[in-house]
Amino acid sequence: MKVKLTKRDALIVVDMQRDFMPQGVLPVPDGDKIVPRLNEYIKLFFEIGLPIFFTRDWHPKDHISFKEQGGLWPPHCVQDTEGAEFHPELFIPQDNRFIISKGTSRDFDAYSGFQGTILDSLLRERGIKRLFVGGVATDYCVKNTVLGGINLGYQVFLLMDGIKGVDVKPGDSEKAIEEMLENGAVSISIQDIT
Repeated sequence: MKVKLTKRDALIVVDMQRDFMPQGVLPVPDGDKIVPRLNEYIKLFFEIGLPIFFTRDWHPKDHISFKEQGGLWPPHCVQDTEGAEFHPELFIPQDNRFIISKGTSRDFDAYSGFQGTILDSLLRERGIKRLFVGGVATDYCVKNTVLGGINLGYQVFLLMDGIKGVDVKPGDSEKAIEEMLENGAVSISIQDIT
């Protein structure tokens, strides 16, 4: 399937932060391996002037998702720490890009880039109709951002060559991909975009 980019398109790069990389506290296996491919997508969108949104976990140090607070995860992506920084090789242009911080309040968790953020408002202001989504982790924040976009009425393309999952249970990522596609996401790779 070939897809031609238009001014109604936006790229969403999900949570490519140090804490989710192989040396981080909550590693996604091979999460760093998709950086070069995501950079290709970022440059493609940037060169034709389309908006690029980078989501990030931006948690207070006592966030509800942390084990010490009864959550599932070790402390990660704490505001203003090295672990919350984007992967150093990720291309982040100076223009036409937006940083979307989620999970910023202590008592509210957010797997989707749309939860508790202004992402939807920024997209609608720009007349965006189609979203192209990649990043980590396939089975958590990518899945929830894709499903959130679909529920809000966007057409969503899942960048199959630009995602990695954590697979807490074996097969979680495959199940997440199936769920996204069953709900209307379209799977594509870089060679499908013109």
